[in-house]
Amino acid sequence: QVQLVESGGGLVQPGGSLRLSCAASGIMFSIYRMGWYRQTPGKERELVATIVADGTTTYAGAMKGRFTISSDNAKNTVYLQMNSLEPKDTAVYYCNAYRLRAVRVDDYWGQGTQVTVSS
Repeated sequence: QVQLVESGGGLVQPGGSLRLSCAASGIMFSIYRMGWYRQTPGKERELVATIVADGTTTYAGAMKGRFTISSDNAKNTVYLQMNSLEPKDTAVYYCNAYRLRAVRVDDYWGQGTQVTVSS
C-alpha cells in the first residue's frame, strides 16, 4: 500500500519560512519523480517543484529562488523549503510520486497540508 504523508504546514507571516516534509512508503522511492503541487479553492492544482533520483530539479517560475526541493533517499522523504513566503503562496500543498511505465502510469498523492501566509 502506497502512502505519502505530508507534514510541516501551518500559519506563517509574510516573509517567513516553512519546511514541508513528505514521507513515502510502499514504493521504491528512488525510481519515482517526486514533486510538490499546490491548490487553492476554485483553481486547478499547480506544479511547485519536482525532483528525481539523480537530484535534477524543476521549479515553477514563481517559486524559483524562493523554494527548494530536496530528498533523502535513505529516509524515503522529500522536502520543500519555502522562504520569503507571500500571501499568494497560501494553498494546500500536496506531495506526488510519479512514474511512467511501459503500459501504465503510477501517480500517487498525499492528503495535503495547509499553508497559510498571513499577518
